[in-house]
Amino acid sequence: MKQFRETDNNVVYVRMRRRAVVVPRSVVTLGDVARLISDDISEERLKKLPLHRITDKDGNLLLIDMLQVVKAIREAEPGMIIETFGEPHVLLEISPAKKLKPRKLLLVLAWLLLFFGSGMAMMNFHADVNMPAVQRRITELITGRSGPHPWLFQIPYSIGIGMGMLLFFNRIFSKRLNDEPNPLEVEMFMYQENVNHYVITEEYRKKHEDQVGGDSG
Repeated sequence: MKQFRETDNNVVYVRMRRRAVVVPRSVVTLGDVARLISDDISEERLKKLPLHRITDKDGNLLLIDMLQVVKAIREAEPGMIIETFGEPHVLLEISPAKKLKPRKLLLVLAWLLLFFGSGMAMMNFHADVNMPAVQRRITELITGRSGPHPWLFQIPYSIGIGMGMLLFFNRIFSKRLNDEPNPLEVEMFMYQENVNHYVITEEYRKKHEDQVGGDSG
């Protein structure tokens, strides 16, 4: 592991967070948007370094980029050497609550929609392929007897569907079966990444337009 030298006391290592939540009309500090490593005194002082004051015109999303952070540190600590790592920006979500809480009513409605929607999809699939007739035919081929209700096939088939869903979603209630993400979590992650990329691109575009407008004015 790399050991800090005496000259490292004048160095601050900055790693921007990917996303953070701040309250409206608050002052965004360096400690809110980045992780810092420096000597104890400088680190505590830099964490309180103000970067931006939230106003109503900022909306509910705000972009803080690395250049803004570097400029603030150089103005506050002219002799400080800045080493940056990771993301070049952080996306701030402005919310009255410091920590976003799930909306339980919306969660219940989404759960009911997915539950009945998936049930209808499975029933429609079984109706399209005439699953009861297929099950009766398979049972007749295996046992040599034909009946209107092939329980010996339908019961294991129903249990298998439930077990397959548990393996697919990799979760039993709140307990995960293993650390591997399930396909739904991967899709949600990709969706969030695309949303973040779009918002960041739009925020950079707005900043560029503001700078061009200010220069022309």
